[in-house]
Amino acid sequence: MLAVDTLLDHIKLWSTETLIILIKVVVVFIVGLVGTMLMVWFERKVIAFMQNRIGPNKAGPKGLLQTLADGTKLFFKEDLIPDKSDRFVFKLAPYLAFVPAFLVWSVVPLGGNFADGRDGTVKILGKATKLQLADPPVGVLLLLALSSIAVYGIMLAGWSSGSKYPLLGSVRASAQMISYEAALGLSLATVILVTGTLSTNGIVTSQFSLSRWSIIATGVVPFIVFLIAATAELNRPPFDLVEAEQELVGGFNTEYSSIRFALFFLAEFMNTITMSGVIVTLFFGGPQPLKIGGNSNILSFLGPFSGTVWLLLKVLVFLYIYVWFRATLPRLRYDQLMNLGWKLMIPLALGWFMLLAFFRVGQDEGWNRWVVGIAGLAVMGVCAGLLQLASKVSARNREREGAMF
Repeated sequence: MLAVDTLLDHIKLWSTETLIILIKVVVVFIVGLVGTMLMVWFERKVIAFMQNRIGPNKAGPKGLLQTLADGTKLFFKEDLIPDKSDRFVFKLAPYLAFVPAFLVWSVVPLGGNFADGRDGTVKILGKATKLQLADPPVGVLLLLALSSIAVYGIMLAGWSSGSKYPLLGSVRASAQMISYEAALGLSLATVILVTGTLSTNGIVTSQFSLSRWSIIATGVVPFIVFLIAATAELNRPPFDLVEAEQELVGGFNTEYSSIRFALFFLAEFMNTITMSGVIVTLFFGGPQPLKIGGNSNILSFLGPFSGTVWLLLKVLVFLYIYVWFRATLPRLRYDQLMNLGWKLMIPLALGWFMLLAFFRVGQDEGWNRWVVGIAGLAVMGVCAGLLQLASKVSARNREREGAMF
């Protein structure tokens, strides 16, 4: 029922409405699969350029078919299942990591007509609909739920392998993803507070001008927190401790081979594209045009599909940023990873959310904006000082007591 468009009435088994829904499902599936294949090629070529290498250049023009060749090779490799593994869970885990990455795209607006305050509705085959698979009123909560399911895939993959090294890798991965899930949710709460809706389409509709984009309306800080937390959730550098080969052999997927390993590999790169699309939707207006030189949309000649091109261009920027991170940043130690998540990211996200809520209350009550801002920042400063003092006292006590083991 997730794919049922509320704008389409009297949906029957064989009808135009059913055809539109099927077209949307196929488009989302193809966009996810082809986008993942191109993302692998894009990452390898960009890093090669940064490191003065050539990168893939043999399979297909400019190496475009290299990912397809690698996937074909993995598909025909021998599929090994360890003797001491839980066979059912071992087989299920890759799908728990792969499927949520696809489902997130179901609530991301992929285009539409958002000009002059419109809600992105377009006409396809004579029927009014939106260029997204579904627009549930709690779309943001669905995003959080699907991102949480991926934790189960990684945890169960390590546990079901029947080996200690994958289990260690999955425990570390779960602790990392759960830690940054809290900061991710708190930064997302600021967007909900500013836009006043849980619908992803409603969030895009509310960002009808550059000044209303959530990155500006929320004060930039939630976006920075969200970007860092999303990078840690994706297990991408500098947070790729899930697959720290020098420490864990290969991480949670050590015992996987063939197509099951390929599913984990595809899920990682698809999640990168998916999270870039989510960031653009939440903070940068999604398909909303970047109006340059007044109120004109320079891609207006594309009609309702101009939003799709704008979304693609914005997503490409963040894909490049993620590749840039991978090529330049060193890997963090595990204690640095946890300290950043629990001692900085979560307090900062929570404090900024409370500050924005304080501003909203002050606006409703007619309080002086400058007084509200100064008072809010003063309280945040005091709380930050107390947190820093508590951390120093705790570190000093640990040093005095010595190591327990």
